[in-house]
Amino acid sequence: MSQGTLYATEQIRSLAPKAIVQHFKLDVKITDKDDTYHKYFPLNKIPAFIGPKGFKLHEIIAISLYLINLADPKSKLLGKNAGEYAQILKWASFSNTEFLPTIATAHKSINGIIPYNKKLVDDALAYLDKVVAIFDARLANYTYLVGERITFADIFAATYFIRGFNWFFGTEWRKQHPNIIRWFNTVVASEYLVDVIPKFEYTDKPEVYVPPKKEKKKQEPAAKKEAAPKKPAAPAADEEEPAAAPKPKHPLEALGRPKAALDEWKRVYSNEETRETAIPWFWKNQFDPEEWSLWKVDYKYNDELTLTFMSNNLVGGFFNRLSASTKYMFGCMVVYGENNNNGITGAFLVRGQDYKPAFDVAPDWESYEFTKLDPTNEESKNFINNMFAWDEPVVINGEKREIADGKVFK
Repeated sequence: MSQGTLYATEQIRSLAPKAIVQHFKLDVKITDKDDTYHKYFPLNKIPAFIGPKGFKLHEIIAISLYLINLADPKSKLLGKNAGEYAQILKWASFSNTEFLPTIATAHKSINGIIPYNKKLVDDALAYLDKVVAIFDARLANYTYLVGERITFADIFAATYFIRGFNWFFGTEWRKQHPNIIRWFNTVVASEYLVDVIPKFEYTDKPEVYVPPKKEKKKQEPAAKKEAAPKKPAAPAADEEEPAAAPKPKHPLEALGRPKAALDEWKRVYSNEETRETAIPWFWKNQFDPEEWSLWKVDYKYNDELTLTFMSNNLVGGFFNRLSASTKYMFGCMVVYGENNNNGITGAFLVRGQDYKPAFDVAPDWESYEFTKLDPTNEESKNFINNMFAWDEPVVINGEKREIADGKVFK
C-alpha cells in the first residue's frame, strides 16, 4: 500500500523531504502540483503531503519529521533523547525562519525580482552575517549541529545553505568560514544527500547589483572649421549603400490597430467609478474576442513570499519590466492574504490571442503562470471584474482571501 504523495518542485524547500524519501526508500510518490494538490492546499505552499485515509500535511519541518518517523521512529536523525530532539527543532526552525527568508530577500532585490533597494539589501546581508555567526559558533567546537552524529538538523540546514553558496558565499567568504565549509561538505557527502546533490559547485563571487545600462546617444564628430568637406561623387547605381535596417518593432504591432483604442479604456478606468461605470463600459465598448484575449496571471512561487509590501514591490518591478508592451495590454494584479501568508494573482487584457509576445519583454515573465479566461463563463467574468475593482475578496482554490494591496498596469 502506498504511503502517500509528496508534492515537491525544484524549490530548495523540497530538497530535504525528497532526500528522506529516497534514502529510506519510502513508498511515497514525488510529484509536482496537480488538481488534487490545489484542492487541498489553497495556500499553494511547497512541499505538501497526502497520506492514506485523507491524512494531509503542509509545512516542511512537519512533513520531513513525519517521513522520518514513517521510515524509522527510532531513527538517529531524530536525536537520542528529548533534549537533542528539541535542539533539532531549534536549528530547523532557525534555518527556515531566519536564514532562508533573509538570503532570499537580498537575492530578489539584487536581481530585480523585487525593485532594488540598497538599504534593504545591506540590512538583509548584515542580518545574514549575524545568523551565520550563530552557526559558526556551534561548528567551531562540534562536527554537527546537534550531538556527535548527523541529524535532521544538519540535513535541513545544509540544503538551505546551498542557496548561500549559489548566491553570496564566494571564495573570500569561504576562506573566512572554514568551520561551516567543513560541516557543509561533510553533510552533502553523507548517505542522506549524496544522491540528491551528486556534485556541488560554489560561486566564486557574491552577487552584486548591476544597474541597467543607459543607452548613450552617438555623437557625430564635429566638422573641421578649416576647410569644408568635399562633396563625394554620387555612387553608381550598383554601388549604392544599403538602407539602414529598420528599428525592431514590437511583434504585436503586426496585428494593426484595434477597433477600440486601448487608451480610451485606460482613460475611462482612471476617471470613472470602477464598478458603476468603467467595467460596464469595458464589456460594451472595449473587449472584442476577435481582437483581444483575457488572461489570469499567477505568481508561481507564492510560498517564497514574506511581507505583503514586498510582494507588492515585486509586482511593481514586474510591471516596470513590461513597459515595452504598454500599448498592447492592460491589467491589474493584487496581493492577497497577510504577512508570511500571501500570494499574487491578477487579470490582463492582451492584444491578440497569445500572451507570450506581450509578456516575454520582461526577463522574469516565466515566474508567472498564464491561464486563458473565457468571459462567457460567469466565474471567469466575476474574477476579471474583481481584479479590475479590488473591492471584494479574491477566491483562491475555493477559499476567500482578502486583498492586501495591488497595482494597475496601464
